[in-house]
Amino acid sequence: MRPFILASLLAGGLVASAVVLPRSAQAQETALPHVNWSFEGPFGTYDRAAAQRGYQVYKEVCSACHSMQYVHFRDLAGIGLSPAQIKALAASVDVPTIKADGSAGTRPGLPSDAFPSPFPNPEAAAAANNGAIPPDQSQLLDARAGGADYIYAILTGYVKPPVGMHIAPGLYYNKYFPGHLIHMPQPLQADQVTYADGTKATIDQEAKDVTTFLAFVSNPEMEARKRMGVHIVLFLALLVGVTYAAKRKVWADVEH
Repeated sequence: MRPFILASLLAGGLVASAVVLPRSAQAQETALPHVNWSFEGPFGTYDRAAAQRGYQVYKEVCSACHSMQYVHFRDLAGIGLSPAQIKALAASVDVPTIKADGSAGTRPGLPSDAFPSPFPNPEAAAAANNGAIPPDQSQLLDARAGGADYIYAILTGYVKPPVGMHIAPGLYYNKYFPGHLIHMPQPLQADQVTYADGTKATIDQEAKDVTTFLAFVSNPEMEARKRMGVHIVLFLALLVGVTYAAKRKVWADVEH
């Protein structure tokens, strides 16, 4: 199966929903399943192992059609990759450049380079995906109502349609997609990747892992922001205590 993969869900599906969704169908949306994500809550953090597996899913599957123009190889340090690993991953990519004589050429990628686009231009992307341009995934999770749960649900929501339901050519049934008809085929398959850590690559696992990676690239500063928030709350609590103690001392003679 050609891995135009997350384009299935996000190029044709997520982007083109209005094309196939009558209002009556939208009213019958299925509630999204909730996953207990490690990054939820005020003390949540990214599961580095899951994010690394998610990057593998993106690299081997999703990157065939989806760009991440705002993500650079050096950003992978945030999911626990070492400088040597990042340098090797970047060097495995050919980056367009201009030679000294002015002609076009390529060079090995550097950690400072952004992830390469799978297509040279939007027209080529549309031509390869039945007219739909696969959306950039850099901030995809924040751009979808429902966030991580929505991405996970769509990835795992491909099931057989109800008996007697006619599915037009080029459409597929997804129980969580609004209207249930999505333009692209199921993006993930079991054992589609071979995880380096030996984790079993079920569809559910792949979906959770790539969703975790998409959460990271959408909000790489999340953990720092949460730590700052905790520090601010602790500082304010200390300030309240000091202020109260000072008030008691200053007004002690007046109150008695």
